[in-house]
Amino acid sequence: EPNVLAGTLIAHTDAVWGLAYSGVKNHLLSCSADGTIRLWNPPEKIPCICTYNGEKEHGIPTSVDFIGCDPAHMVASFNTGSTVIYDLETSQSVVMFSSQVESGVQSNNHINKVVSHPTLPVTITAHEDRHIKFFDNKTGKMIHSMVAHLDAVTSLAVDPNGIYLMSGSHDCSIRLWNLDSKTCVQEITAHRKKLDESIYDVAFHPSKAYIASAGADALAKVFV
Repeated sequence: EPNVLAGTLIAHTDAVWGLAYSGVKNHLLSCSADGTIRLWNPPEKIPCICTYNGEKEHGIPTSVDFIGCDPAHMVASFNTGSTVIYDLETSQSVVMFSSQVESGVQSNNHINKVVSHPTLPVTITAHEDRHIKFFDNKTGKMIHSMVAHLDAVTSLAVDPNGIYLMSGSHDCSIRLWNLDSKTCVQEITAHRKKLDESIYDVAFHPSKAYIASAGADALAKVFV
């Protein structure tokens, strides 16, 4: 609909995998299969402020987020299993999270989603190998790792108060986790499988007690 389209940002040369918006400076982050992460100021005449991972040095980015407690930094996850914090001003990588090698064998490290805790210096990643991992932003060390689902973990969201983590998976379930105890407090079977895929994304409402999910079955659902 032309009357609702405010503008189009053109720079990526392949599929755009992830977006993140920051209300602090009204900036937008995007990551693409072309290997780049871009920072945008959408209203500007030349909206693309900066490009990161231009040489694909960390792999192909799969997800991006602004750091909740430090808006000058952002975090990106990659198909190689790397997770990197960048300084938005200098474009330099500041912290690289230590990739875990289990029993001497590199596990299937593909990361599907990365989220930043809204108030604590903690980054959370969702993995193809069914794990959710928690990292300390200052040291880059892993705080906790857990097998969270019966299939790939595709999506994550933290509630605005930073108390609960929600995860979605191709096992058709949404799980709600207490971030303090890292225990599952609720499970909802939300979407049917289609071609071995199920839940693509989950979200908390910013102020009301609603959660939402989007699935491969072409449905978007809102739960109270």
